[in-house]
Amino acid sequence: MTASLQEKHGSIYAVINIKVNGKRKQKWVKTELTSKSGKREREKVLRECLALYENNDLPLTSEILFYEYVLLWLNEAKIKVDEVTFLHYQEMVNAHILPYFKSINIKLIDVNRSVLQKYFIEKYENGRIDGKGGLSSTTLKHHRNIINQTLSLAVKNNLILSNPCQYVTMPKSERYNYDFYNLDEINCFLSSIKDERLFPLYFVTISFGLRRSEVLGIKWDSIDLENKKLTIKHTIVDSYKIIEKDSTKNQSSYRSFPLNEEIINLFVKLKNDEKQNKKLFGKEYIKNDYVFKMENGKPYSPNYITKQHAKILKKYGFRHIRFHDLRHSCASLLNAQGYTLKDIQEWLGHSDIQTTANTYAHLDTKRKENISNNICNIITSKMR
Repeated sequence: MTASLQEKHGSIYAVINIKVNGKRKQKWVKTELTSKSGKREREKVLRECLALYENNDLPLTSEILFYEYVLLWLNEAKIKVDEVTFLHYQEMVNAHILPYFKSINIKLIDVNRSVLQKYFIEKYENGRIDGKGGLSSTTLKHHRNIINQTLSLAVKNNLILSNPCQYVTMPKSERYNYDFYNLDEINCFLSSIKDERLFPLYFVTISFGLRRSEVLGIKWDSIDLENKKLTIKHTIVDSYKIIEKDSTKNQSSYRSFPLNEEIINLFVKLKNDEKQNKKLFGKEYIKNDYVFKMENGKPYSPNYITKQHAKILKKYGFRHIRFHDLRHSCASLLNAQGYTLKDIQEWLGHSDIQTTANTYAHLDTKRKENISNNICNIITSKMR
């Protein structure tokens, strides 16, 4: 058994050469060495790594297939993550990862960087289920997360020497150009749909820049009319099934908003409508604490809102934007009124200001124009 030190991505690894069934395998072990570490320190770390793996008889003869081990990992993940996350994992595994690796019938111990690279290239170019092109780089990052966790579990269980997924080259992330309505479009839109049943939901969504899951998750215990406050603390999400959660996307998403008289009156009207509908439907009324729902009490589903949104835009002749883009519209309105990125971050419930900066960098166009004009004026004034 031999070993050497190699530097990769700013870290120093001990690369240990092991022969298994006549085949040469490499185990990469990340060390705490730095470029400033001396010769003696490097030799000591190398000896320790060799001693560790000379005494470890790793069982690299497992016959388990890779897709089978993905299913084992998925079974473990079920008790570690929430239901929504698990359903997304399950969807990606069943739709993409399982069929691909089952078709090539490859063993877990034979999965290397080359095998994984072919998978990501194939999915990037031709991965869509409908056959209309490839998957996005963002979607493939989720695939990589699953494969990486699966192989990390195999390393932990001494089934493979190292995780080849860490060396895969991923497609470059595409920059998404967010769409939104400006102030005139928002005013025109809300004026046009004021008689629609979904008007209150739209008004609250745009006013507070809420996610679809957040506005649908508003319950009566979220509204404090006495103190004029709305707290976002419940969500409704749609995966394979509708899931109600007494939690938000992240800690910063759990936030409160002050209520003005117009929105208070809106909630009071919705409460009165609910009382009337309970009398009208009687025993057939579906009792629950959600604010936004059908006349019979059934809460709006995420999918229902998405479909109705498309119909409403078409009905009133507005250019199409996603329902989620109403959240971006709120951000654009805040920016136009001179609020800072920090203000927008807190209002929208982003976990960090970098997310806000990256998402809404395009909103700074006017500020940049003012800077450009000011600089030009300063320069030209000195030239006169």
